[in-house]
Amino acid sequence: MAVSTSLSADEIVDRRRMKRRITFWRIAALLLLAAAIAAILWALGAFEGLRKQNSDHIARVNISGVITNDKPMLDLLEDLKEKDQVKAVILDISSPGGSTVGGEAIYEAVRALAEEKPVATSVGTLAASAGYMIASASDHIVARRSSIVGSIGVIFQYGQVSELLDKIGVEVNEIKSSPLKAEPSPFKPTSPEARAMIDRIVQDSYQWFVDLVADRRDFTPLKARQLADGSIFTGAQGLENGLIDEIGDEETAKAWLVAEKGLSEDLEIYTWKPERDGDFYPSNPAGKAASALRWLAVQLGLAAPAAPLQELYEVLPERLFLDGLVSMLQIDGAGALRR
Repeated sequence: MAVSTSLSADEIVDRRRMKRRITFWRIAALLLLAAAIAAILWALGAFEGLRKQNSDHIARVNISGVITNDKPMLDLLEDLKEKDQVKAVILDISSPGGSTVGGEAIYEAVRALAEEKPVATSVGTLAASAGYMIASASDHIVARRSSIVGSIGVIFQYGQVSELLDKIGVEVNEIKSSPLKAEPSPFKPTSPEARAMIDRIVQDSYQWFVDLVADRRDFTPLKARQLADGSIFTGAQGLENGLIDEIGDEETAKAWLVAEKGLSEDLEIYTWKPERDGDFYPSNPAGKAASALRWLAVQLGLAAPAAPLQELYEVLPERLFLDGLVSMLQIDGAGALRR
């Protein structure tokens, strides 16, 4: 027995009405979601931030924690060169240093930025090693009296576990193309030749760092060497020996920009942040919207995927991700300095 699948005229009309209702509620839901996102951004001050970004101001760039080869930070410094509304930049530095390569890259980016507009540094807790390297790239360095500056130098560290392996009966064998390949090795005592090789690269990077400081701070080679023995100094001591220019804070740095670079006293200081995966509050409007949606998903109990490697970085110490030579002030758990 055949079943008729034809629809009556009334049924066709009803289906069309249903489709229109569904379309209406879909549009209404999207508009409601857009309004919710706008409300969240408004509460977070996003629109106020956009207003400030689009008016003349002084940009504040925070450089804190361990210095790494930070591509988002390099992109931000490059972008600030092109922003006409950014009349000057203040680096807010609180860093013990980190990767020598990372410090060099940011130093060069700051120097390139300083060729386009004035750059000053306000040191917070400390600007040591690669942190001081970056500060020296600016036109003027301000630090509090009790801030820490200096620790000029580089270090190469490696583990040595051959005795432990002997005790547990583990033997590591290797076949390599030449004696210095993959040296120093943690699996055997370091040879004099390997030590000499590492010393050469440390001394080469060290001399580059010393010359850089001598050039930026107008030191003689002798004075630069005397200050580059790894010592740290308070801000007051740094002022005495020429490592910084003035005791003060961010407002002191702004006052210098006004007095020496002709900036208006009315300019506000606004923070610019590099765009990073997983940031809740990125700088661009599209990123803000995506972050707001992520926040909304969390509030609704929905799964929100973490940024790649975010959990790994939260669990492991940041210094484990440093590559190459390290220019960094190090303090062990008892508070003792380690060289």
